[in-house]
Amino acid sequence: MGNLLRDKTVIISGATRGIGRAIALELAGEGADISFNYLRSDSEAKELEERIGGLGVRARAFKVDIRDFEAVRAWVDDTMESFGRIDVVINNAGITRDRALAFMQPQDWHDVINTNLNGTYNLTRATIVGLIKQRSGVIINISSISGIRGLPGQTNYSASKGAIIGFTKALAREVAPYNIRVNAVAPGFIETDMLREMGGDYRDRIVKYIPLNRPGNAEEVARVVRFLATDEARYITGQAIVIDGGMSLV
Repeated sequence: MGNLLRDKTVIISGATRGIGRAIALELAGEGADISFNYLRSDSEAKELEERIGGLGVRARAFKVDIRDFEAVRAWVDDTMESFGRIDVVINNAGITRDRALAFMQPQDWHDVINTNLNGTYNLTRATIVGLIKQRSGVIINISSISGIRGLPGQTNYSASKGAIIGFTKALAREVAPYNIRVNAVAPGFIETDMLREMGGDYRDRIVKYIPLNRPGNAEEVARVVRFLATDEARYITGQAIVIDGGMSLV
């Protein structure tokens, strides 16, 4: 196990599956204690707690709806009580409701915006004052290549992820005087449940547009997040790091 985040506490949204789970395990592997939320699966949350605990660090799972600001604030308060501090904030929770805009229902739009964008606001707002008071911290927001180049059928998702990049850049300028760094990571097509739900034919068509000729994996994203979370990236802020196998070049 590494030591780059020893004695640090990470709070991360949506960590029980996919990219979030890989990030939680990667940062725990560097010595960080992990506080994470989940919405549905108690068994997945318990399994992740135990897996992180097996790495020799502390983990606590909180069943919290990221769309509910008061619930998120209570989660942050409980994390502070359990661990004493928060050093790294990772906004990862996200959903898709893909549909052409002509057929998109209002609920499809609002569900995605409320989870992806408002959820990012909720966790960041609930932690930012504490980070300012301690005059240190790292915030990492998980965006998407969809938020940079736009993808058909994803006007809601692209809007939410593009807004996260704007949010990242504005906040980075606000809090830099307090030694707080804010960056975004924009994955392309990553092998997660979200991608698998799109179907094999769709997946195969997309791979043709990736210069490296394959989707990425969650661990590759997690390693970039690890870099941004540590002092190795202490002079990087306000950036959106693209991890897409070259897809954005096409």
